[in-house]
Amino acid sequence: MATWASMLTLDSSSPLMEQLIFFHDHALSILLMITILVGYLLLDLLFNKQINRFLLEGQTVEVIWTILPAVTLIFIALPSLQLLYLVDETKTPLISLKSIGHQWYWSYEYSDFKNLEFDSYMIPPQEMKHFHFRLLDVDNRTVLPYNTQIRLLVTAADVIHSWTIPSLGMKIDATPGRLNQISFLMNRSGLFFGQCSEICGANHSFMPIVIESISPKSFIKWVSSQI
Repeated sequence: MATWASMLTLDSSSPLMEQLIFFHDHALSILLMITILVGYLLLDLLFNKQINRFLLEGQTVEVIWTILPAVTLIFIALPSLQLLYLVDETKTPLISLKSIGHQWYWSYEYSDFKNLEFDSYMIPPQEMKHFHFRLLDVDNRTVLPYNTQIRLLVTAADVIHSWTIPSLGMKIDATPGRLNQISFLMNRSGLFFGQCSEICGANHSFMPIVIESISPKSFIKWVSSQI
Protein backbone atom coordinates (compact mmCIF):
# COMPACT_ATOMS: atom_id res chain seq x y z
CA MET A 1 0.00 0.00 0.00
CA ALA A 2 1.35 3.43 -0.91
CA THR A 3 2.66 5.53 1.96
CA TRP A 4 1.52 9.07 2.67
CA ALA A 5 4.92 10.42 1.60
CA SER A 6 4.78 8.72 -1.80
CA MET A 7 1.21 9.95 -2.31
CA LEU A 8 2.30 13.55 -1.90
CA THR A 9 5.24 13.42 -4.29
CA LEU A 10 5.00 14.66 -7.85
CA ASP A 11 6.53 11.50 -9.30
CA SER A 12 5.05 10.29 -12.54
CA SER A 13 1.70 8.58 -12.07
CA SER A 14 0.66 8.19 -15.71
CA PRO A 15 2.30 7.20 -19.03
CA LEU A 16 1.77 10.77 -20.29
CA MET A 17 3.72 12.28 -17.40
CA GLU A 18 6.52 9.75 -17.97
CA GLN A 19 6.85 11.00 -21.55
CA LEU A 20 6.81 14.63 -20.39
CA ILE A 21 9.64 13.94 -17.94
CA PHE A 22 11.59 12.13 -20.65
CA PHE A 23 11.23 15.08 -23.03
CA HIS A 24 12.30 17.49 -20.29
CA ASP A 25 15.47 15.47 -19.63
CA HIS A 26 16.10 15.10 -23.36
CA ALA A 27 15.86 18.85 -24.00
CA LEU A 28 17.92 19.63 -20.89
CA SER A 29 20.75 17.33 -22.03
CA ILE A 30 20.88 19.09 -25.42
CA LEU A 31 20.88 22.48 -23.69
CA LEU A 32 23.71 21.34 -21.41
CA MET A 33 25.86 20.23 -24.37
CA ILE A 34 25.28 23.55 -26.16
CA THR A 35 26.16 25.50 -23.00
CA ILE A 36 29.40 23.55 -22.50
CA LEU A 37 30.44 23.96 -26.14
CA VAL A 38 29.71 27.70 -26.33
CA GLY A 39 31.29 28.29 -22.91
CA TYR A 40 34.46 26.48 -23.96
CA LEU A 41 34.71 28.48 -27.17
CA LEU A 42 34.18 31.79 -25.33
CA LEU A 43 36.84 30.96 -22.73
CA ASP A 44 39.22 29.86 -25.47
CA LEU A 45 38.77 33.16 -27.32
CA LEU A 46 39.13 35.24 -24.13
CA PHE A 47 42.12 33.57 -22.47
CA ASN A 48 44.05 31.87 -25.25
CA LYS A 49 46.77 34.20 -26.46
CA GLN A 50 46.99 32.42 -29.80
CA ILE A 51 43.49 32.91 -31.23
CA ASN A 52 42.30 30.08 -33.46
CA ARG A 53 41.28 31.82 -36.67
CA PHE A 54 39.29 28.75 -37.67
CA LEU A 55 36.71 29.66 -35.01
CA LEU A 56 36.31 33.22 -36.25
CA GLU A 57 36.18 33.10 -40.02
CA GLY A 58 36.09 30.78 -43.00
CA GLN A 59 33.55 28.93 -45.07
CA THR A 60 33.93 25.69 -43.11
CA VAL A 61 33.04 27.19 -39.76
CA GLU A 62 30.07 29.02 -41.34
CA VAL A 63 28.74 25.71 -42.66
CA ILE A 64 29.19 24.05 -39.26
CA TRP A 65 27.42 26.88 -37.40
CA THR A 66 24.51 26.57 -39.86
CA ILE A 67 24.13 22.79 -39.85
CA LEU A 68 24.53 22.19 -36.11
CA PRO A 69 21.52 24.34 -35.03
CA ALA A 70 19.36 22.73 -37.71
CA VAL A 71 20.27 19.22 -36.53
CA THR A 72 19.71 20.25 -32.92
CA LEU A 73 16.23 21.53 -33.73
CA ILE A 74 15.38 18.24 -35.45
CA PHE A 75 16.41 16.27 -32.34
CA ILE A 76 14.12 18.50 -30.25
CA ALA A 77 11.22 18.70 -32.71
CA LEU A 78 10.73 14.97 -33.35
CA PRO A 79 9.97 13.90 -29.75
CA SER A 80 8.09 17.16 -29.22
CA LEU A 81 5.69 16.48 -32.10
CA GLN A 82 5.20 12.91 -30.93
CA LEU A 83 4.36 14.15 -27.44
CA LEU A 84 1.88 16.71 -28.76
CA TYR A 85 0.11 13.93 -30.63
CA LEU A 86 -0.07 11.77 -27.48
CA VAL A 87 -1.48 14.66 -25.44
CA ASP A 88 -4.27 15.38 -27.94
CA GLU A 89 -5.06 11.75 -28.76
CA THR A 90 -8.47 10.64 -27.51
CA LYS A 91 -8.64 6.93 -26.76
CA THR A 92 -11.75 4.85 -26.20
CA PRO A 93 -12.65 5.55 -22.56
CA LEU A 94 -14.07 3.05 -20.09
CA ILE A 95 -15.24 5.76 -17.68
CA SER A 96 -16.37 9.34 -18.30
CA LEU A 97 -16.05 11.95 -15.58
CA LYS A 98 -17.42 15.49 -15.83
CA SER A 99 -15.89 18.26 -13.73
CA ILE A 100 -17.56 21.66 -13.32
CA GLY A 101 -15.63 24.58 -11.85
CA HIS A 102 -17.38 27.02 -9.52
CA GLN A 103 -16.26 29.93 -7.37
CA TRP A 104 -14.69 28.24 -5.44
CA TYR A 105 -15.20 24.49 -5.54
CA TRP A 106 -15.53 21.64 -8.03
CA SER A 107 -18.56 19.54 -8.93
CA TYR A 108 -18.18 16.02 -10.33
CA GLU A 109 -20.59 13.87 -12.32
CA TYR A 110 -19.96 10.22 -13.17
CA SER A 111 -21.78 10.15 -16.50
CA ASP A 112 -21.80 6.35 -16.77
CA PHE A 113 -23.71 5.88 -13.52
CA LYS A 114 -27.11 7.16 -12.52
CA ASN A 115 -27.33 9.81 -9.78
CA LEU A 116 -23.63 9.68 -8.94
CA GLU A 117 -22.52 13.27 -8.50
CA PHE A 118 -21.20 15.45 -5.70
CA ASP A 119 -19.50 18.73 -4.83
CA SER A 120 -15.91 18.82 -3.63
CA TYR A 121 -14.94 21.59 -1.18
CA MET A 122 -11.63 22.23 0.52
CA ILE A 123 -11.68 21.18 4.17
CA PRO A 124 -11.41 24.34 6.31
CA PRO A 125 -8.43 24.42 8.71
CA GLN A 126 -10.71 24.45 11.77
CA GLU A 127 -12.40 21.20 10.62
CA MET A 128 -9.26 19.28 9.70
CA LYS A 129 -8.32 15.97 11.32
CA HIS A 130 -4.76 14.91 12.06
CA PHE A 131 -4.60 12.85 8.83
CA HIS A 132 -5.73 15.68 6.52
CA PHE A 133 -3.41 17.85 4.42
CA ARG A 134 -3.79 21.57 4.99
CA LEU A 135 -5.21 23.48 1.98
CA LEU A 136 -4.99 20.31 -0.13
CA ASP A 137 -7.62 17.91 1.17
CA VAL A 138 -11.30 17.97 0.23
CA ASP A 139 -14.46 16.64 1.81
CA ASN A 140 -15.33 14.47 -1.23
CA ARG A 141 -12.41 12.93 -3.11
CA THR A 142 -12.73 11.94 -6.74
CA VAL A 143 -12.43 8.15 -6.76
CA LEU A 144 -11.19 6.53 -9.98
CA PRO A 145 -9.66 3.14 -10.90
CA TYR A 146 -6.08 2.82 -12.05
CA ASN A 147 -5.05 1.05 -15.29
CA THR A 148 -8.32 2.30 -16.77
CA GLN A 149 -8.71 4.76 -19.62
CA ILE A 150 -10.69 7.74 -18.32
CA ARG A 151 -12.24 10.61 -20.24
CA LEU A 152 -12.49 13.90 -18.38
CA LEU A 153 -14.98 16.54 -19.53
CA VAL A 154 -14.33 19.96 -18.02
CA THR A 155 -16.41 23.13 -18.01
CA ALA A 156 -17.20 26.04 -15.66
CA ALA A 157 -20.35 27.66 -14.33
CA ASP A 158 -19.07 31.19 -13.77
CA VAL A 159 -15.49 32.18 -14.67
CA ILE A 160 -12.48 30.42 -16.23
CA HIS A 161 -10.87 27.79 -14.01
CA SER A 162 -8.12 25.27 -14.73
CA TRP A 163 -8.24 21.61 -13.66
CA THR A 164 -4.66 20.57 -12.94
CA ILE A 165 -3.01 17.42 -11.54
CA PRO A 166 0.81 17.76 -11.91
CA SER A 167 1.69 14.11 -11.20
CA LEU A 168 -0.64 13.01 -14.02
CA GLY A 169 0.63 15.62 -16.47
CA MET A 170 -2.86 17.09 -16.77
CA LYS A 171 -3.86 20.72 -17.15
CA ILE A 172 -7.07 21.68 -18.90
CA ASP A 173 -9.06 24.91 -18.83
CA ALA A 174 -12.63 24.98 -17.53
CA THR A 175 -14.37 27.60 -19.66
CA PRO A 176 -18.02 28.71 -19.23
CA GLY A 177 -20.17 27.59 -22.15
CA ARG A 178 -17.46 25.28 -23.50
CA LEU A 179 -16.86 21.57 -22.88
CA ASN A 180 -13.17 20.62 -23.01
CA GLN A 181 -12.00 17.03 -23.08
CA ILE A 182 -8.88 15.15 -22.08
CA SER A 183 -8.03 11.48 -21.70
CA PHE A 184 -5.73 9.95 -19.10
CA LEU A 185 -4.71 6.72 -17.39
CA MET A 186 -3.25 6.23 -13.92
CA ASN A 187 -0.70 3.46 -13.50
CA ARG A 188 -0.67 3.14 -9.70
CA SER A 189 -2.79 3.61 -6.63
CA GLY A 190 -2.52 6.60 -4.32
CA LEU A 191 -3.73 10.13 -3.69
CA PHE A 192 -2.95 12.69 -6.38
CA PHE A 193 -3.29 16.35 -5.46
CA GLY A 194 -3.84 19.37 -7.66
CA GLN A 195 -5.34 22.84 -7.62
CA CYS A 196 -7.04 25.32 -9.90
CA SER A 197 -4.17 26.98 -11.79
CA GLU A 198 -6.16 29.84 -13.30
CA ILE A 199 -6.66 32.99 -11.24
CA CYS A 200 -10.43 32.84 -10.74
CA GLY A 201 -11.11 35.25 -7.90
CA ALA A 202 -10.48 35.91 -4.22
CA ASN A 203 -10.52 32.24 -3.15
CA HIS A 204 -8.64 30.93 -6.17
CA SER A 205 -6.06 29.19 -3.97
CA PHE A 206 -8.74 27.37 -1.95
CA MET A 207 -10.25 24.98 -4.51
CA PRO A 208 -7.96 21.93 -4.50
CA ILE A 209 -8.41 18.72 -6.47
CA VAL A 210 -7.88 15.26 -4.99
CA ILE A 211 -8.01 12.03 -6.98
CA GLU A 212 -8.03 8.76 -5.06
CA SER A 213 -6.75 6.01 -7.34
CA ILE A 214 -7.91 2.53 -6.36
CA SER A 215 -8.18 -0.89 -7.98
CA PRO A 216 -11.04 -1.57 -10.43
CA LYS A 217 -12.61 -4.06 -8.00
CA SER A 218 -12.53 -1.53 -5.18
CA PHE A 219 -13.98 1.08 -7.53
CA ILE A 220 -16.95 -1.16 -8.36
CA LYS A 221 -17.62 -1.61 -4.63
CA TRP A 222 -17.36 2.15 -4.10
CA VAL A 223 -19.84 2.85 -6.92
CA SER A 224 -22.27 0.26 -5.48
CA SER A 225 -22.10 1.97 -2.09
CA GLN A 226 -22.77 5.40 -3.61
CA ILE A 227 -25.76 4.54 -5.81
